[in-house]
Amino acid sequence: MAKFTTIVAAASALALTLAACGGGDSGGGTTNANPDDGTQLTMWVRSATDQFSQRLVDAYNSSHKNKVALTIIPNDNYLTKVGTAAGSRSLPDILASDVVYTPNYTKQGLFQDLTAEIKALPYYDNIAKSHLDVASYQDKIYAVPHKLDSSVFFWNKDLFRQAGLDPEKPPKNFDEIYEYAKKITALGNGITGFDLAGNCGGCGVYTLFPYAWADGREVLSADGKKVDINNDSFKKIFTLYKRLSDENLVDSSDKTQDGSTWPANFLAGKVGMLPLGSPIVGDLLKQTKFEWGVTALMSPDGSKTSTFIGGDVAGISATSTHKAQAWDFLNWTLEESQQVEIICKNGDLPGRTDLSGNKYTAADPRTKTIADGLKNGKTPFALPFGDLFNNPNGPWVATIRAALYGGEGIDKALADGQAKIQQGLDSAN
Repeated sequence: MAKFTTIVAAASALALTLAACGGGDSGGGTTNANPDDGTQLTMWVRSATDQFSQRLVDAYNSSHKNKVALTIIPNDNYLTKVGTAAGSRSLPDILASDVVYTPNYTKQGLFQDLTAEIKALPYYDNIAKSHLDVASYQDKIYAVPHKLDSSVFFWNKDLFRQAGLDPEKPPKNFDEIYEYAKKITALGNGITGFDLAGNCGGCGVYTLFPYAWADGREVLSADGKKVDINNDSFKKIFTLYKRLSDENLVDSSDKTQDGSTWPANFLAGKVGMLPLGSPIVGDLLKQTKFEWGVTALMSPDGSKTSTFIGGDVAGISATSTHKAQAWDFLNWTLEESQQVEIICKNGDLPGRTDLSGNKYTAADPRTKTIADGLKNGKTPFALPFGDLFNNPNGPWVATIRAALYGGEGIDKALADGQAKIQQGLDSAN
C-alpha cells in the first residue's frame, strides 16, 4: 500500500505540473495564407509508433518547405518527459499521445484548441470517433488521430497444420485455446502454442480487457471513476492464462516480458496463437516464413467479440508559437493520399472511416477483418490511466503478476487489485 500511495502522489504531482502549462491558442493562428513557409517544427512520439511516425514525417519533409524534427521517446519515459517539459514550457510544437493518456492531457491544458480547424474539414464526420472523443474536453477538440490500432487474435496456419488442426479454423473459445496450445506445444523444437506478456500492464489492457468486454463487463465506468475487475470474467481470463503458463504452453520469457519484444516469437514462426493487434500487421505482411490468420478476441465462451481501439492522437502543444505550420502537418496526415498510400499501404488502419474500403485494406481479407472489427471496440477512459494501468510499478501490473505467478490465488489477486485501482481512481477524482 505504501508503494501505491507513492504512485498516486506522483500522479498528482504530474497533474499539477501539467496544469502549470496552461492552454488555449498560444499564437500563430491557422489563418496564415502560406503555412508551408520553411518553419522548423518539433514533434514527440512514443516509441510504440516510431516507424509509423517516421514514415509520415519523412514523406512530409520531402514534399514541404516546413521540416518536422521527430523525437522518439521510450514508452515508459513518456509521461515523465512530457510532465517535465510542460512545467518548463518546453513542449514540442506537435505532441502525440497514447489515447489512454489524452483525457488527462486535454484537461490539464497541454494542447491548443483545434475545434474550428477540425470541424471545417470536409471529411470531419468520417474521422475516427474513438480518437476525437478522447481528444475532446468541454465541447472542444484538441487533437486528431495519429495512429489507429485494434487488438485482435492471430494464429499461425502452418503450425496448425503441423499439429493436426484445421488451419482455417481458429479457436472459438477459451477451452479451444487451451486444447490447441497443448497440441502445438507438443511439436517441440522451441515452439509454443501461445504467448503472453506477464510483466506488461499496457499489454494486459490491450488484450485482456476485450475478453471481459465481450463477456459483458465494462471494466471502467464511462466517467472513469469506477473499476470492475473482481468478477467471474476476469477469473476465467486469468485461470486460462495461469494454466497456459503453469503448463509451459507459453514462451519461457512470459514472466519477464514487458511488451518490448512480445511479437518477436510469433513473427519468427515459433508461436501458434498470439493476442496482440494491428501494429504488427505490417511486419506480418512482409514476412514469408509462414501463413497467418486473424480473428477477433472473444468472450470465454466464444459467444461475442470485442477489441481495444487504441493508438495515438496528435495535437499542437499549448506552448507552440507555430500553430498554422503545425496544423499544416496534421491536416496533411489526414488527407486521403497519405492515409492510403503511407498508412494503409503498410498494413495500418486509416484514421477515417470513409477510407476503410481502400485498395490495400479491402484487398486482404485479414486487414479487412481488423478494420471491420472496430465497430465492436472500446477505448477506456480514466484520468490516472497511465499510472494505474500502464505504469510497470502500478496496481494493474501487480494484479496480473499476482494472478499468474503469486501463491495466494486469483481471487485474492483480483480483490486486492480492485481495491488499489479504485483507491487510485478515487484520489484522482
